[in-house]
Amino acid sequence: MGDKIMDTDLIKKVPTFKSGHFIFSRRHQDPEIETLHVWGLVLYKTVSDLPILPAWSSQLEETLIRRSIFGTAALEGNPLKEEEVGKIIGETGQPEKSARAEQEIRNLKAAYQFIRELTPASTPPVIDEALIKKVHALITAHIDHPYNVPGLYRNHKVQVGDKDHGGVYTPPKCLPDIEKLMQEFILWINSEQMLATNPYLRAALAHYHLGLIHPFSDGNGRVARIIEALLLRLSGQKYVPTMLSNYYYRNMDEYFCAFSITRKDKESDVSPFIKFVLKGVIDSLEEIKNRITYFIRRLALRDYFAALHREKAIIQRQHDLLTLLLQLQDAKPFKLQDLFNTPSMNALYRNVSERTARRDLKKLMGMNLLTCVNDQYTLNLEALG
Repeated sequence: MGDKIMDTDLIKKVPTFKSGHFIFSRRHQDPEIETLHVWGLVLYKTVSDLPILPAWSSQLEETLIRRSIFGTAALEGNPLKEEEVGKIIGETGQPEKSARAEQEIRNLKAAYQFIRELTPASTPPVIDEALIKKVHALITAHIDHPYNVPGLYRNHKVQVGDKDHGGVYTPPKCLPDIEKLMQEFILWINSEQMLATNPYLRAALAHYHLGLIHPFSDGNGRVARIIEALLLRLSGQKYVPTMLSNYYYRNMDEYFCAFSITRKDKESDVSPFIKFVLKGVIDSLEEIKNRITYFIRRLALRDYFAALHREKAIIQRQHDLLTLLLQLQDAKPFKLQDLFNTPSMNALYRNVSERTARRDLKKLMGMNLLTCVNDQYTLNLEALG
């Protein structure tokens, strides 16, 4: 992992006016990083090779963006639930005035839309200060803050973090320092060495160092995570860019601790943060693999049910019940009486006796199309193996 590379190639030390030396580092000595990276590459190849219909891909992307916006906002204390976030994202207009929590979600929607429409000007993709400022302007627009100005760096001292997640950190303290460090950051993240780094590590390092510089008065975490997502997306990655923020939210304590542990390392070893991000990449790819496999299973089962009906192995009502269960997303287990009490099922069973309904369920269980636990029935998505 680069043992023969000189420290000057791994670490860039930049003096500031009032904040001492700031270090840009890509030094990582933990051998597990290589294992995680290879695992991520294999998983990504597996996911890329799985067939998925355009409609399903679009549906999946919408779900992931909703969860990402919810996650990155929740990390900063936004109180809205995921269902509420989904409703705001689905709005077509922009209200004249809204509460801060709602406005944060609308801003994030605009920021994600902005990065989705960008195309790489080069390969590997480069970024600049104007892009970062644009993302910040979108994220903090129309939100009152005593110091923050959308798209402008701060010129005052701030403190971030807390004792429960590694302690309080004081980022660079004044505008001249921030301006200098952001210029150095752009040179470093677009350097020949960094462009040659694999996309996961480069995006993670951009995320981490933007968090260290903390250039804005508000919205720094959201900016860092969106820039990370942008770099991954522009490098050709699918799904993962819009999944990592939700992983960070679900593992919030580990996320903040990984940042603090990395920041305190005396040798500027960034392994803890990179390992955490790579674990998020793998977790995200595993979830995507399972979701796409689920779509494929549904498609195969739909054809299988139709074949069973054509061959008269099942009657029309049984076929329609199986198809209905297949169409219900995240369907909960149902009981016998649900066939008569649930409107969608009642349409099939309102003129049928309980004995006949029970016989249907028994037959479908015998064909391994349904499973039953404690008198609760579930469609067997693994009926075909």
